[in-house]
Amino acid sequence: MSVEFRIEPVYVDLPTVAMITTLAGSTIQAMVTRNEFPAPRELSGRRVGWLYTEIVEWATSRPRSTMLPPPNTGAKKPRRAPSPEVGT
Repeated sequence: MSVEFRIEPVYVDLPTVAMITTLAGSTIQAMVTRNEFPAPRELSGRRVGWLYTEIVEWATSRPRSTMLPPPNTGAKKPRRAPSPEVGT
């Protein structure tokens, strides 16, 4: 009989928070300033990190969206026409 343990991270850095939430780092920092997102914790004199459980709690507290994502038509984006060469 084997026992498996799953260890959740305690603290995560800004790039990881951005990856978890799919928000840009600058958006997260702006939301922290506006008290709309959990603030990071001081880990040492020059290091901060976000408490993982607070990020999860914030994410689960977000309201459900009534907006549907845009349809993916699978169409390729149109290519730009080559710019005319100057001086020929």
